Amino acid sequence: MAEPWEDDEVEGPVFKFLYVNRKAPYGTIYALESLEVVLIAAAFEQDVSLAFVDDGVYQIKKGQDTAGIGMKNFSPTYRALEGYDVEKLYVEKEALEERGLTTDDLIVPVEVVSRAEMADLMDEQDVILSF
Repeated sequence: MAEPWEDDEVEGPVFKFLYVNRKAPYGTIYALESLEVVLIAAAFEQDVSLAFVDDGVYQIKKGQDTAGIGMKNFSPTYRALEGYDVEKLYVEKEALEERGLTTDDLIVPVEVVSRAEMADLMDEQDVILSF
């Protein structure tokens, strides 16, 4: 008889997690901490989505150069999310427009949603964590 931790049939509940990224990628720990927590939740096979609003859209902007601030550029890590089955990435349309960005400026594929659609998306979640 297999131990419970060895049985592929043993599954816990799956929750819908939405991680809302609001802060610029550097200058605080929020962006990096969010990315780490997302990877942990995905490793536990939860239903993980990411939303980028406000200055959070800069976290996934192409061409980040962090040499001048002496920090490691962690933005390429967002490309690894697909390998963790994290494929639901949302960007608020208004946040992109207010910053003069388009999806061509982003390092990963995203679904662009309006503020109203983002609110609806948030209503559908079990857990929302804002960074």
